[in-house]
Amino acid sequence: MAARWQRCRRRLVRGLPRTLRGRFVLIMIVGVLTAQLASYTIWTSQVRSSQLEQLDELSQNIAYSVASTMRFFRSLPYEYRHIVLDQLRNMGGTRFFVSVNERRIPVQDIGSGPEKALVVDNFREILARELSISDVLVEFSRPETLRMYNNEVLLHDLPPRWGQHSLLMEPLSPPILVVQMELGPETWLYVATLLPVADLFNESRWMSGERLLAGLMVLLTVIGLSLLGIRSVTRPLARMARAARQLGDDLDAPPLRETGPREVAATAVAFNRMQERICEQVDERERLFSAVSHDLKTPITRMRLRAEMLDDPLQRERFCASLDELDLLVKGALASVKGFDLHEAMQAVDPRAVLEELAGELALQGGEVTLAGHAAPLTVKPLAFKRCLANLVENAVFYGRRAEVALDDSAQRLSIAIRDHGPGIPEAQRERVFAPFVRLEPSRSRNTGGSGLGLGIARHIARALGGEITLANHPQGGLLVTLSIPRRDPSNTLQH
Repeated sequence: MAARWQRCRRRLVRGLPRTLRGRFVLIMIVGVLTAQLASYTIWTSQVRSSQLEQLDELSQNIAYSVASTMRFFRSLPYEYRHIVLDQLRNMGGTRFFVSVNERRIPVQDIGSGPEKALVVDNFREILARELSISDVLVEFSRPETLRMYNNEVLLHDLPPRWGQHSLLMEPLSPPILVVQMELGPETWLYVATLLPVADLFNESRWMSGERLLAGLMVLLTVIGLSLLGIRSVTRPLARMARAARQLGDDLDAPPLRETGPREVAATAVAFNRMQERICEQVDERERLFSAVSHDLKTPITRMRLRAEMLDDPLQRERFCASLDELDLLVKGALASVKGFDLHEAMQAVDPRAVLEELAGELALQGGEVTLAGHAAPLTVKPLAFKRCLANLVENAVFYGRRAEVALDDSAQRLSIAIRDHGPGIPEAQRERVFAPFVRLEPSRSRNTGGSGLGLGIARHIARALGGEITLANHPQGGLLVTLSIPRRDPSNTLQH
């Protein structure tokens, strides 16, 4: 049961809109529809109760009138009944259509529900109490199917002077109440009348077009006003999200406006304070490592001078090599800290031109680099981007003898694949090579193999640009390094 509930919950969450604005609109729609449904249910219940009370009183009055009519015809001699009926027809204007038939006229009974049950029960109860009649037929008929006399003539076929116009209310055509009671042997009193209750058996009266239109107008009005309000609320959040994305690229970006609702303004204040603290910590880290590097240069230089004074050539060479290694480590640590120039401006750069420049520089050192593919200009920090590519291409040349670079460009992102022809990297070691001072080839000296900071600095720069570096062994041998950087939307800038 719990697992089924979790699955249903996950499906529900996946079906929700992905944006805050969409979820707010969905909540408003559900809330408005729920409120309208609840109010409509209460209103319908009250109207139905009121209508039943009205119908109860009206049907009792008509039932007493029918009982009086029946009592009157009972008191008439048989030969006078038709004379009275002719007089009634000639008078017109009566609420009842009355006839005396030799048998019960079949009626296509219509309607159902509590309204009809209330009318039928009232007629039977009152006629039974007033006239002691238990065999009474109370039915409802449509005007177009109502039959009146022994010959079952239709209501619409009767002459107007016979009073049938009192039962017709074009174009409403309400149902007609028909009461038939036995006056005597082979003699039935036929009474037809209208109940002046609108839409008595109309099942769709509660959902009329006017009510649906009114509900739709209310819903559209609430949604429109909600969209305006939600837009004003979510705009600062979108601006804050853009600021957070830009913060990784430029710590010197202008601060957010600390305006708007209290919660939004408080969040903007906290964001600006966070940006200030990050800038202070980064600057402090750079100053610290710069000071350490500067302070170590003097003792290293002094030790190198003393090492030159050693008499033993072998010891002198070993001592100088250790000092060179120490100097390289200090410079590498400082380079790791300053791996990304936080104060560099964003510019449009031609990736292939940068790679061609790097290939030319490596060719002078004996490195072989081949290029394939083209790319549109990319908005990045030029020196940082060049250093990222330089670390990756140099690493491929030094460890894999030659590098094959392929550019794959699209509207969303730029991918640069760099393949070497070296031994590759085991899958378990691929994440480890990004750590500082890690080299998987211990036989290489630091003078020829670097300090193990190249990939770490390259990943740091790539992530600062919003991209990523992935490693994989090529099926035909060698390591395949893929640098993927998203393209920036020119309109996706901070609005301060």
